Parts: sequence; structure tokens; C-alpha cells
Amino acid sequence: MIKLLSILVLTALTSCQQKIKVDSVVINANVYTVNSSFDKAEAFAIKDGKFIEVGNSKDIQEKYTSDNLIDAKGQTIVPGFIDAHCHFLSLGFASQEVDLFGTKSFDEVVTKIADFSKTHNVNYIRGMGWDQNDWEEKEFPDNKLLTKLFPDTPIAVERVDGHAILCNQAALDLGKVTINSKIDGGELVAENGELTGVLIDNAIDLVMSHWPKATRNDVVNALLKAQDICFGYGLTTVNDAGLDRGVIEIIDSLQKTGDLKMRVYAMVSGTPNNVDYYLNKGIVKTDKLDVRSFKFYADGALGSRGALLRKPYSDKPNHFGLQLTDLKTFDTYAKRIANSEYQMNTHAIGDSANHAVLRIYKNALEGKKDRRWKIEHAQVISPEDFELFDDIIPSVQPTHATSDMYWAEDRLGHERIKGAYAYKELLNHYGKVALGTDFPVEQVSPFLTFYAAVARQDVKGYPEDGFQMENSLSREETLKGMTIWAAYSNFEEGEKGSIEAGKFADFIILDKNIMEVPVKDIPEMKTIQTFVGGESVFN
Repeated sequence: MIKLLSILVLTALTSCQQKIKVDSVVINANVYTVNSSFDKAEAFAIKDGKFIEVGNSKDIQEKYTSDNLIDAKGQTIVPGFIDAHCHFLSLGFASQEVDLFGTKSFDEVVTKIADFSKTHNVNYIRGMGWDQNDWEEKEFPDNKLLTKLFPDTPIAVERVDGHAILCNQAALDLGKVTINSKIDGGELVAENGELTGVLIDNAIDLVMSHWPKATRNDVVNALLKAQDICFGYGLTTVNDAGLDRGVIEIIDSLQKTGDLKMRVYAMVSGTPNNVDYYLNKGIVKTDKLDVRSFKFYADGALGSRGALLRKPYSDKPNHFGLQLTDLKTFDTYAKRIANSEYQMNTHAIGDSANHAVLRIYKNALEGKKDRRWKIEHAQVISPEDFELFDDIIPSVQPTHATSDMYWAEDRLGHERIKGAYAYKELLNHYGKVALGTDFPVEQVSPFLTFYAAVARQDVKGYPEDGFQMENSLSREETLKGMTIWAAYSNFEEGEKGSIEAGKFADFIILDKNIMEVPVKDIPEMKTIQTFVGGESVFN
């Protein structure tokens, strides 16, 4: 008997010694791996920031041991969300400015600016979020009241889409802007021969190029604030759509010190200096930073009538929108970038802008395979142009459809709206869609992205039958668009976007099963815990 007990003890000790020590083990979970078969699992082991095995709880526990055992108790785990198009730095700055999102009148805008002025000792006031389409009078405001209330304090507040700003006279004076000022690709709105203070698209630069520059400390604080917000929603990678070299270098330095843990795919703003520098430098790639694309603008936004259309706006005859980049210049950039390893990612909203960009892309990429160039937004597409997305990635934002649906048909008309926000149609032609939010233009929450893609409704459940439901996405397609397809659009599918051995251990624990919960409950879902490289960054 003593001999038998000794053998059993020795066997048990040997068994324990044979277990592999890892950093973390997660068990008893409802895991959507989002691998190529969309398999489910129960458990996984993490070592050195990566998944080393995914399987069932029994097998993982028998093979691995860890001082950090996480019992998920049946909760749902998915790969960390990737926002395929957002403005990460702008989110951080917006959190420190006047919040005008959801304002229902211009009077409310003015009240919020006045309240902000009372509580913040600043010499210049910025804000963002107003949308005249949400007001009873759906017309652009003028600056007379702001000029009267703030004669000496420059004020510049952005429309919700970032493609128009309202400036008081003190702000216009910064750039010496007058009724005679002109700029290509921009509009200075005037009434009765006087400027209203509304500047659209490239005209914004007339003022903002003279605005005080953010200090390095300002940028650092904005980045860290944005990180806190995004981790709370389960985002582990953000595609920032338009950054200058200086900001990218600050991001890199913060990631290297460990202060910025967010993974960033940085689209470089397509200015001459940026393009020259990064084409000469080549791709910049670390575990946390990926610099391999340039961001350009073909046109403006639909809400401010800056989107470039092939036929006039239905609610503004003889107006076609704004072309922000000269096509000859755009073509020259496309050919230069095509001869590098960089991607070209272009903001295109209107059917004319998309038509032009697709054809320039096709010409520049002739004979070149798997370049993964993107059209950001791809919002209004002519019927014959959908087939051109066979090798161009559509990077779209589902909440744009549910935000714009109240007035988009007014802009486009009954027939043209059928080719707008056509996410399923785009998916059918390319085979993948990369999904994002465009925050802070829209809210940060990826749950709203998921809901808008699947339900095509606003959070009040309107419209009852969904907006153009033929272009809704399934839950599986939506989750892929927010994870593995977004990673693919960044050339990162080998390292993230799914829960598989060898990939970064970026994952989130949810309070409900996003694949089965009633659709109406998705907007209120919460992230319980967010992990980047196996490290808990939000709890």
C-alpha cells in the first residue's frame, strides 16, 4: 500500500512538472475565435503576449499552468475590436473642447459655448458636433451672435463631419479672411454679400492654419485620453485616418515607453512633405505601430453638401459638391505610391469622387497584385462602379447610414440613394468589408457599429423595418468586419483579428453574447475587460 501511494504521488508530481508554465490561462469561456472556420472554443493559454493554444477547458488545464487563471464563467470572448477608420488623436482633443454633439438648435450651440467659456480659462475656443440637419431650421447658421458675445475670443466650431466650421469674426480675422478670399476645393458661405462664418472643406485651412499649434504635451494628453475611452469599449487597434509625421513619432515614443498600449495603424496625411519622407523611409512596423499607408481626400461630406456628385444635389440644383484634390495631382500621387509598398487610402463620399478614384486606382495598380488600397467611406456608388471594387477594399462606417438616413434621400433623390451605404453590395464584390466608426464624427462604441450594420436602425428602433435592409450585414460578417477583415485591410491578419495560436493575445470579455442577444439589446452592451497582448488594460 505504501509503495502504491508513493507511485501515485510521484505520478501526480511528475504530471504537474510536465505542465507548461504560461502567463495566463482562460477557461470556461464562450469564445468566438473568428478563425477561417469561425470556430468556437472554451479556453486558451497565453505566453509572451501571444495565444499559444486554443481549445477546450479540460485540455488546456491539463497541459498548461499559470499563476493567472481566469475563469470566464461562460461569458463571451471575441478578438479585440479594430476600428478600421477613426480619428484617434481628434477624439482626445475633442474630449477637451466644447461638446456640441446632439444639439437640437443653434441657440443650444451658443449656450454650450458660453458655458464652456465660463468654466475654462482659454484664449481660443474649439468645439465639434453641431449638425444643422438636426435643427428645426435645417440651414447653416451665421456667426453674428457669436461675434457679438465673443468679440475678442476666436471661436471655431466644427460641424459633426469635420468638413465645415463656423467661425466668429475674431477667428476669421486670424486668417485675414474676407468676402474676397478664395481657395480651391473649398467654399466660404455668404449671404447678401457678407460672410456667414461657415467655411467648408479646404476653406477651413484659411483660419485653422493660423490657429495656435498644439504642443507636444497637448498631443500626449489627447492620445492618452483617447486610449482610455477606446479601451473601455474593447478597441485594441485603431486606424487613425490622417496623421502628420510629428504625431506619428510621438505615438511611437509613447508606445516604446509603455504609456500608449493601443495598437495604431497610422494613415499618413498625404501632404508633399509627408509623402516624400515616408516613401523614402519605407514602411514603419513595430508590434504596436504600423505606418504603411497615405490618406487623401477626393471630396467633402454629404451633410455639408461637399460630397462630389455626378449630377446636381436633389435639394440644391446646379450644385455638384467639392473636389478637394485636383485629379492630375491625385493621379501623380497614385502612380508614385503604386511603385512603393505603401497603400493609398482615399476619402470618397460622392458617386463622382468614387468614380474618379476607382479609375485612377485601377490605372495605377495595373499588373500589381494584392496591394489592398482602400476607399474610405465609399458612401455613394454608381451602379456600374460596384464591380470595380473587385480588388479595392471598401472601408465603411455603418453608423453613417443610420445617422444620415433622415436627410440623405433629400440630397440624393429616390434613385441615387439606392447606391448609398450599400455595405452588402460592396461585400459581395470584394469579399470583405473593413468596418469602423469615423469617431469622433460618430460615437466610439463598436456596439453601435455592430447594431447599425445588422439592424440598419437608430437606437430608437427607427425605421421599424430597417433602412435599405438589402444592404444589412449578418452578425458573422459584422464581427469579421470589426476584427479579421479590418486586420486584413492593414496587412495584419497574420498577427491579429482572431483568437489563434501565434497571434497577439488581444481579446475582450463581453457582458452578453453579441452573436445571440436580441438585436435591440446590442447598443447597450458593455465590455467587461479588455486585453492587449495578454495584459488587462481595462477592467
